[in-house]
Amino acid sequence: MFAALAKERGPAGQEGQKRMLWMVLPAVLVGTILQRISGTGVGLVVAPAFAISLGGSNGVFLTNVTTAVSGFLLTCALWRTVNWSQWAKLCSSALIGTVIGAVVVRVTPGAVLQLVVGSVVLLGMVVLLSGGGARKPAGPKRSGAGTTTLYGAAGGLLNVTAGVAAPAMVVYSRVTGWRQTEYAATMQPVFMTLGVTSLAAKSAVGAVEHATMPTPWLFVGVAGMVLLGLAAGTPLARRIPASTARTMALVLAGAGAVVAILKGLLGLLG
Repeated sequence: MFAALAKERGPAGQEGQKRMLWMVLPAVLVGTILQRISGTGVGLVVAPAFAISLGGSNGVFLTNVTTAVSGFLLTCALWRTVNWSQWAKLCSSALIGTVIGAVVVRVTPGAVLQLVVGSVVLLGMVVLLSGGGARKPAGPKRSGAGTTTLYGAAGGLLNVTAGVAAPAMVVYSRVTGWRQTEYAATMQPVFMTLGVTSLAAKSAVGAVEHATMPTPWLFVGVAGMVLLGLAAGTPLARRIPASTARTMALVLAGAGAVVAILKGLLGLLG
């Protein structure tokens, strides 16, 4: 992976790259805590941090890895509350956007992907801070198949191109009036599945040619931060409102998104 990163970011040494990667692990910790409380957070906080540190394609690639790992561990903790039927519907719909997005990533320069990541995160910031749309009392089980397909496909597209499916999922939860506890739990296997399918789709179309698998120590670091975040977030989930956690995630992510956009613009101009 580090050879690929050097190709995308210039002649920084391996030790410098390792230090840079370890610097973003706190973002994984903070994102996991916020995700445990509100259902979203890891992708929003981590995506701009990785895009800034690693560049566009590698940043999104590692974000997909991180959301898959964090989603798996959080699913293990919350599986009793997961609506597995709704998970299946959303993830099957997401495949439509995932395949399209993988092709987009394959032909898109890294600097442009940095712009995409930053813009998607800022979109998520606007969506969450504005309340995510008008809440309806229908509930996801009674929402139309077309609504689920639309937002599932949008989530797949956003996840594979920017590593952030949260904006589509949050709007979907608001439109359908999805109960917060069940929504927060169900999002964990959704994000896990979207992370895995995004990696698989990009591998299938050759979109991760220069984004080789991270070394084992990085997986250990990410898993460790997720476990710490889960341990810290579980008691906090009983004390901090989900809306407050979402706002905190978006404020942190928004700052990173602005930097990612500026970095992408500089890359295009340079």
